[in-house]
Amino acid sequence: MTDRMLAGRTAIVTGASQGLGRAIAQRYVEAGASVLLCARQAGLLQQARDDLAAQAGPGQAVQAMAADVSSPADALALAQEALAMTGRIDILVNNAGVYGPMGPIEDVDWAEWVRALEINIQGSVLMCRAVLPAMKAQGAGKIIQLSGGGATNPMPRISAYAVSKAAIVRFAESLALEVAAFGIDVNAIAPGALNTAMLDQVLAAGPDKVGRDFYDRSVKQQETGGAGLQPGVNLALFLASSASNGITGRLISAVWDHWAQWPQHVKELAASDAYTLRRIAGRDRGLDWGDK
Repeated sequence: MTDRMLAGRTAIVTGASQGLGRAIAQRYVEAGASVLLCARQAGLLQQARDDLAAQAGPGQAVQAMAADVSSPADALALAQEALAMTGRIDILVNNAGVYGPMGPIEDVDWAEWVRALEINIQGSVLMCRAVLPAMKAQGAGKIIQLSGGGATNPMPRISAYAVSKAAIVRFAESLALEVAAFGIDVNAIAPGALNTAMLDQVLAAGPDKVGRDFYDRSVKQQETGGAGLQPGVNLALFLASSASNGITGRLISAVWDHWAQWPQHVKELAASDAYTLRRIAGRDRGLDWGDK
């Protein structure tokens, strides 16, 4: 992938004030894109914007806008700000997300549980709704959804996160089919176990709330450094670029999948349900008594 592979393109990155979102935004700036950063914390967001703007080259714009993506008005305002900035929207990275409350479902605060779904699901859907008119008018676009372990594995005691991540991956699969005729690719990224502020939340909650097994795995992750940000950043760059054209409707592991080779197999992918959410039947596991 070339250094300036996103030159002339405009990206919106949500949850961009820190962690993976900021790292993705920085890589996009390095690759030549204009970037609109979004987050709820204005102070951290402005610092990120100032740092990235200093790295921008001629013709690149780097701006920031504090917003709540779960608000229809804020989502629309972000799209309008990006259009005002450069006149186009080429890339949307839905990175904003929260764990939500931790603990047994009957004990957690119900309003916090619902709020997690509003941010993780509603926020991503609203951002897609906001940018799609511009992408359809252009006849091209890239939508990148951050997923995680909650999409493919049960997460007892962190159920709001697991439910929302599974839901948003299925939304990405559905949207990919809906907008395929407009040249818009929609994919979800599983970035791997990251040592970010969300890990700090798990450790602060403790084993009584998140469960002993998950807590112990989180402690080990902290000690070993986790997957690191770079695999997720590299995949986000690939999916934002023309190198990934035609790859759509997939849940892609930044750590385990050989995604750099996928452009050679676009037709095979399109004809397959590989790298998607699907039910596992008994016959898939050699059980001949449960289904036909």
